[in-house]
Amino acid sequence: MSPRSAITLHDLTFEWPDGALALDGLNGTFGAGRTGLIGRNGAGKSTLLKLIAGRLAPTSGRIDTTGDVGYLPQTLTLTRETTIAGLLGIEAILAAIRAVESGDVDAAHFDTIGDEWDVESRADEALHRLGFSAADLDRRVAEVSGGEAMLIAITGLRLGRTPITLLDEPTNNLDRPTRAKLAEFVDDWPGALVVVSHDLDLLERMDETAELYRGGLETFGGPYSAWAAHQEQEQAAAAQAARSAQQTLKAEKRQRIEAETKLARRERTAKQAQRDGGIPKIFAGNLANKAQGSAASLRATLDDRVSAAQSAVDAADARLRDDERISLVLPDPGVPRSRRIAEFEDDGSTIVVQGPERVALVGPNGAGKSTFIEGLLAGAPPVPGRPHGRLLVEHVGYLPQRLDGLDDTASAIANVQSAAPGMTPGDIRNRLARLLLRGDTADRPVGSLSGGERFRVVLARLLLATPPAQLLVLDEPTNNLDLSSVDQLAQALDAYRGALLVVSHDERFLARLGIDTVIELDAGGRMREGRPLRE
Repeated sequence: MSPRSAITLHDLTFEWPDGALALDGLNGTFGAGRTGLIGRNGAGKSTLLKLIAGRLAPTSGRIDTTGDVGYLPQTLTLTRETTIAGLLGIEAILAAIRAVESGDVDAAHFDTIGDEWDVESRADEALHRLGFSAADLDRRVAEVSGGEAMLIAITGLRLGRTPITLLDEPTNNLDRPTRAKLAEFVDDWPGALVVVSHDLDLLERMDETAELYRGGLETFGGPYSAWAAHQEQEQAAAAQAARSAQQTLKAEKRQRIEAETKLARRERTAKQAQRDGGIPKIFAGNLANKAQGSAASLRATLDDRVSAAQSAVDAADARLRDDERISLVLPDPGVPRSRRIAEFEDDGSTIVVQGPERVALVGPNGAGKSTFIEGLLAGAPPVPGRPHGRLLVEHVGYLPQRLDGLDDTASAIANVQSAAPGMTPGDIRNRLARLLLRGDTADRPVGSLSGGERFRVVLARLLLATPPAQLLVLDEPTNNLDLSSVDQLAQALDAYRGALLVVSHDERFLARLGIDTVIELDAGGRMREGRPLRE
């Protein structure tokens, strides 16, 4: 292992229980600094982190690390009864310390504590950066926002002082202030850090960028923007090399054809001379043999040149990236501009969504955006002192933040068919293929899919609804998408002719949608109309 390498992968292979190959003979390293790990959805980023963290075991190959590994999964699986101490990962240590302080000298307590006698004071110092303190250690997770829970979990990884830390999409669901705090953590992170993210601002804070692509891992010394600029230059050079190679191949093939034409003409001339009796038979035979040998040699030389030119074309084409992009075609619900879609009320003020308007619901973590959306969709009665929404159309499509509502034991095809019973499995397979869910992936249990792949299954259920939705409600739709898929989703939504209600902290994404109305929920849950977002 290189002195600057924190993680080294040796011929790493991983197969899922159904035989689907996730990683095949992967080699590479992660440095001792901060690395952004990127790649298209399904490339194996989350799987690789789980392997490094020891949550999965390689089918073959090995992983060498310079020390213990801390890991934050893409989705925090927490019960409402989990305490902040539990979220920090110090609940057992605190219980052992308190037991010893109360007079219990069981050796097991000392084993649990180890060298962590100061963990409460360190936790207090770390929590103060988040607006909490040691007095909050026994509070339940249900009392904090999802963004706060994420930052507390990341703080717990810092308290763990592991030499290597892995973060899988840590900015999902975080508002701007919370992202700023995460950025502070990243800037002075102690030890090696590997971050999987589609957050461009976070990726800009990395020392290196590593990409999983075509089954390989390549590392570039710089943040995402430098990597992207390098890739653009590389692709321009590769495209020029491919054009030049194609031109050379055409020239070599043309010369091969011209040579065959000359050889055939020469052979006809020799045969004609022999028939005319101008050359003795023996001499003519020697000339014929010599000509055949010369022709064969010429053909072999020209064939070699054509073959070499073809190899050059293949090599040049291999340098060109052929990234596939998901193809999203949203149905046209035919919503007239006069049609009232929804109404939102708070303290007597009313905001009306009419026709194919685009509305963004924004606000800090904990303001109640998801709760507001869930109440709107459920047709919940108004609650005094809280904003309330009312739907005025029947056909509404909903993309939940948690991507739930799927049967994890069933395939992608089966999950979509349950929402579109009139479609045949073949039709569904074709639609999923346009979302890059093909072959074995479409047949695998949804529980084994990546976050981005799972998102596309949910999206397919949404898009195949009949009749098409007059209003699409999307709760943090970019959370688990790679950068290319975010672009495709933005383009598809730009062409959608129905109404949109989008909850998102991704301001870049919202600005691309041509938002007409911004509804802001403040920290107290009060509603007001904000300024439209434009690129």
